[in-house]
Amino acid sequence: MSSETATITVRLVRSFEHRNFRPVVYHGVHLDQTVKQFVAFIRNDTMKIIHQAHRSKTNELVVSLEDDDKLILSDDSTLKAAGVANETELAFFCEEDYRNYKANPALAW
Repeated sequence: MSSETATITVRLVRSFEHRNFRPVVYHGVHLDQTVKQFVAFIRNDTMKIIHQAHRSKTNELVVSLEDDDKLILSDDSTLKAAGVANETELAFFCEEDYRNYKANPALAW
């Protein structure tokens, strides 16, 4: 296993409609572990890249609704191969909730 590690921020998304999430910072994350291993470390749900250091951000406050094919992490990919690098921010959420919100992105205030 490689010794390359990174600091990763994960948004634990509770509600898309209410924009309810909690950011959690993980230090020393090994980038050669698979997404599946990292998710098991956190919990068994879905992860999507939100932001990478020195790149543009989305206007969506919780998670971008675009580029799912590129940004939702595949369980069998390593974090590094999936595009995760130091200071990458990820969202962690229930995929069914995300699909329902994406089909009707209404916000509740």
